[in-house]
Amino acid sequence: MNSGIKGKVVAITGASSGIGEAIAVHLASKGARVVLGARRTSNLVKIVSSIIENGGEAVYFSVDVTQPGQVKDFVSYAVENFGTLDVFVNNAGLMPLSMINSYKVSEWHQMIDVNIKGVLHGIAAALPVFEAKDNGQFVNITSVGDRWVGPTSTVYSATKFAVRAISEGLRQEVSANIRVTLVAPGATESELAETISDPELKKLAIEKFRVNLLSANAIARAVAYAVEQPSDVDVNELVVRPTAQKSF
Repeated sequence: MNSGIKGKVVAITGASSGIGEAIAVHLASKGARVVLGARRTSNLVKIVSSIIENGGEAVYFSVDVTQPGQVKDFVSYAVENFGTLDVFVNNAGLMPLSMINSYKVSEWHQMIDVNIKGVLHGIAAALPVFEAKDNGQFVNITSVGDRWVGPTSTVYSATKFAVRAISEGLRQEVSANIRVTLVAPGATESELAETISDPELKKLAIEKFRVNLLSANAIARAVAYAVEQPSDVDVNELVVRPTAQKSF
């Protein structure tokens, strides 16, 4: 893989808002050909139109990362449109925080399905393309919750710990020409808090943790840094927090 971003084909899940949208817009501005995936196609249409209007190259595809067949079709769509795939960004995620004894079992399953299985589905879909040409890069977006756990974040953090482990194992298993980068954002502008179903907990999370937020573009710039490195450099982990953030 050549250094730089221009011309690379980058597929991004969870690209309809927040960090995913910012990554798509920023990489497109640096010359990447981006493929945006998410369930909310109305948002994707607007984002892709804006990228094209600003001189970038972009397409979109409706994808639910909990469905492995759809993720495989997403990768195929990228290859059909741009001839190859160079970077796959596993960004889709949920954060319905709750105390364990609230017994929100269905939400636990949702987080496991999206935050863990969704990443595995992305790997399973993109890795054959990368292995066929012995080149490629995974960028897995986690959270500082991948190394910190506290009340209400138990299951969420568990899913992010899992992705950190998956990323490190994948890095060791694949060819030296296939890079694996984990980006762990601290408090960042996004819609994650909207997935908290408990009204009081949502209010607390917004007031206590969702303050002095990084812009989503800060995470996009971190991703760009990892992608634009020379092919012999694999940026394994980037932790990006607001300056004064002490923990999660």
